[in-house]
Amino acid sequence: METNDKRILEVWNQHLIPVILRRDGKGQRLRLRLPYSEDNRAWLQGGRRNSPKWIASEKYWGAPKAWFNDLVNQCLERYGRLYVIQPYREQEKCAPACWNAVGHVCQCSCMGANHGLGADGGWFEVSEAFATRWGELELACRLMHRLG
Repeated sequence: METNDKRILEVWNQHLIPVILRRDGKGQRLRLRLPYSEDNRAWLQGGRRNSPKWIASEKYWGAPKAWFNDLVNQCLERYGRLYVIQPYREQEKCAPACWNAVGHVCQCSCMGANHGLGADGGWFEVSEAFATRWGELELACRLMHRLG
């Protein structure tokens, strides 16, 4: 298991700060872990037509993805802080001039990682001076704090 995966599991399994796991797959709902309170269901529902669903076997709440922004605001208001775990893709930037370079001098943002290796076909070339590609989908974790 990678370091980032361990950190995400630590965050997900702690019980002091609420956690929202947002995933992008079709039909995938938000997953929430909250500090225990008898009113969690009513508080999460917050006057909405639908109810959150308690997944007892894994000890989290399921909610529609459309609730994400409101739930972030609710959690920050009630608890003052919140972990958000969500998918991201790292963007790499480089240029054909770097891939096709012959010498050792590299002034590209790849810091020489792609220097002289040639184009591998995985890049989107915007111009002869700029190309980009997106890495694999991973999960990122951030701790948010209520302002003020």
